[in-house]
Amino acid sequence: MSGYDRRLVEHLLPAVWDVEAAYGIRNPQAPDADMPRGTVDKKAAGTLLAHLADIRRAWVTAPLSLVEKRAIFMRFALDWDDHRIAAREAVTDRAVRYRLERGVGKLAAHLSGTAYIDNYDDLENAA
Repeated sequence: MSGYDRRLVEHLLPAVWDVEAAYGIRNPQAPDADMPRGTVDKKAAGTLLAHLADIRRAWVTAPLSLVEKRAIFMRFALDWDDHRIAAREAVTDRAVRYRLERGVGKLAAHLSGTAYIDNYDDLENAA
């Protein structure tokens, strides 16, 4: 199975809270619906359901702080924008973006089985 990146994690997160959201998630390896003779990569065709199971499990097990969990929940479960989350949390829009960036990064690293690198100092220590 391929590694998880931020884009994939953000794509899957709404399905953590809304089981019907999975119906709207398109498998990136599947051919377009209007391509009747399209081929499917057999090695990657069945990954969508595994990804959905993984993201739900990661939500429970990943090392997220409470403020990161709240920001992710408000963005991906409630579909709130930065400004609304900031008003609710009594912080700046920039703080919300930082919490989301860090939280999604931690989820992606957790799912990929790697350590989350927060800054260049952590990157130098990891090498």
